Amino acid sequence: MSSLLAVVGGILLVGGTAFLLFGAIGLVRMPDAYNRLQAGTKTTTLGTLLSLAGVACLHPEWALKLLLIGIFLLFTNPLSSQVLARAAHRIGVKKAPQTVVDRLEEDLAEKDLGARP
Repeated sequence: MSSLLAVVGGILLVGGTAFLLFGAIGLVRMPDAYNRLQAGTKTTTLGTLLSLAGVACLHPEWALKLLLIGIFLLFTNPLSSQVLARAAHRIGVKKAPQTVVDRLEEDLAEKDLGARP
């Protein structure tokens, strides 16, 4: 049983490391700050969760602490990315030329039209 957990833990660690590597590549290759935020957040969340699961398989006595870290990460990582993206939008960070839809801008325009008499 211990060797099976070690194999599963190793596979999860390699998978987590691969996702973290893909996130780093995405940070370099994406055209603007908004795409970089998305690539970085999604891949680091999944990569870190897979890495935590791998460590939990290798050290089962740490599983509860690692679970709590994973839950905290699930709440904070996407939320911080969203806050950073809204702040970047608010200060006017330029979008890539390929960007054709800006839902936040549309929502803000609707609110402005609804607030005016």
